[in-house]
Amino acid sequence: MDGSSSQSRSAAGSRRSAGMEPLVAAIDQGTSSTRFLVFNTETAQVISYHQVELKQHFPKEGWVEADPMEILQSVHECVEKTCQKLRQLNVDLPNIKAVGVTNQRETTLVWDKETGEPLYNAIVWLDLRTQSTVEKLISKTPGRSKNHLKDKTGLPISTYFSAVKLRWLLDNVAEIGEAVLSKRAMFGTVDSWIIWCLTGGRDGGVHITDVSNASRTMLFNIHTMDWDPDLCRYGTGCFLLLNTGTKPVISDHGLLTTVAYKLGKDKAACYALEGSVAIAGAVVRWLKDNMGIVQSSSEIEQLAAKAGTSYGCYFVPAFSGLYAPYWEPSARGIICGLTQFTNRNHLAFAALEAVCFQTREILDAMNQDSCIPLSVLGVDGGMTANRLLMQLQADILGIPVVRPAMSETTALGAAMAAGAAQGVDVWNLSPAHLPKVTSERFEPQINIEGKKGGTTQNRQ
Repeated sequence: MDGSSSQSRSAAGSRRSAGMEPLVAAIDQGTSSTRFLVFNTETAQVISYHQVELKQHFPKEGWVEADPMEILQSVHECVEKTCQKLRQLNVDLPNIKAVGVTNQRETTLVWDKETGEPLYNAIVWLDLRTQSTVEKLISKTPGRSKNHLKDKTGLPISTYFSAVKLRWLLDNVAEIGEAVLSKRAMFGTVDSWIIWCLTGGRDGGVHITDVSNASRTMLFNIHTMDWDPDLCRYGTGCFLLLNTGTKPVISDHGLLTTVAYKLGKDKAACYALEGSVAIAGAVVRWLKDNMGIVQSSSEIEQLAAKAGTSYGCYFVPAFSGLYAPYWEPSARGIICGLTQFTNRNHLAFAALEAVCFQTREILDAMNQDSCIPLSVLGVDGGMTANRLLMQLQADILGIPVVRPAMSETTALGAAMAAGAAQGVDVWNLSPAHLPKVTSERFEPQINIEGKKGGTTQNRQ
């Protein structure tokens, strides 16, 4: 995808109105790609965007790395290409009043503040190399409990989070150890790396993060909203979040307690229960790149529709272990129920079902923790373009699934937060001022009453 489709979609509207309204942009840095999107603050519509795919590196089994310089270069390219498209649309670039950042969270980097160079590849959130570190940490806790730190962090001790990745880097990369001793080393998640580089790098770059990223490091106390001194002394996906308000809810059913957002120094933090699925959209990439079953990501919907069923075939894509609600890093993927009749269409269908079943498990855990059954599931992201997947998800959950016509909800949220920041104030987040969003609703077609459902379109 080169982003040119956005230009043709919104060119007419942009020429009419984008010359006056303030605009807000967002850097959306994900596990497999980077995007830069520019939004109209009056309509919340995308004016233009550009996307660059990223390489992932697998130096050993279970290891997943990314090149920090490739990440940074992809940000520069996306910004430059998007600005070129805006000029073609006669949009004044000074109308962009703020830039928000949304990113793959737990992915961990260490770089040299004097040279500006990374000291090792970024260790991606999916990486499993720290399993032995996790086991050692758990063995030292009272009762050998993986939940020993949960009261402070909201998190189990797991390979998923940044602290154990940082511990591995300190123990295994000589350059990082030397940089720490000479006080040249800087640690951060991807947001910190991008912001430091874009604000000057070694010439005065700002080294910061926000509470939502900090809360995924396993070094941050979600109650004091600060780095925890005790935690700081140590001896990639599908994510379902439930906003629990201004008080953290500690899960009894395998979910994470995390900071959802904090919109200003004087504003209260809002918390969420979160369930994380390690492999969701990546299962499609695996079928394409590793198995050659599909030639493109969009083809999986066509194949699955031809089958209409998995014909008893089940796919558990636990390539990096099982995340919520099991937290079992030693689990591995399996395909079972194969017969002589099974073909690639059935495997495609089973892959889509796997995403839906994992979501169902997380939703069941959320309903138990919150004691308030979810009545509607809102979705976003690239996989939501798959209509068959959306209908399967509604059927398996037994509740409606609502997909916004503009699927870039993650980037939009980052842009809205940036636009509402003190001193920027170009985006009013009060409910009365939020723009109407066109959405499509997928009703369950299988339920206990036996009624047929379907899809409807509405504005919310």
